[in-house]
Amino acid sequence: MKHVKLHINGRVQGVAFRAHTRRKALELGLCGFVENRPDGSVYAEIEGPSGQVEKMVQWCRSGPPLARVDAIAIEEGEPVAYPAFEIRR
Repeated sequence: MKHVKLHINGRVQGVAFRAHTRRKALELGLCGFVENRPDGSVYAEIEGPSGQVEKMVQWCRSGPPLARVDAIAIEEGEPVAYPAFEIRR
């Protein structure tokens, strides 16, 4: 089980980034959450099998079609055992 925290900057709010992230996470069988931050960034915590988490991180590097990801900071953490993947805020 792998757990990552992602801080995603760029044009990532107002482009359905959270909805697309949730859809992709469910497709990959991952748990966690995604939320908008007041500074205009998106923050996500994602956990699941290592290979699936890596696929999700790769997807987040570009995001959905209308998004523009300028930077992504990735931090590994301890698994939380989230029951599902949800959109917050």
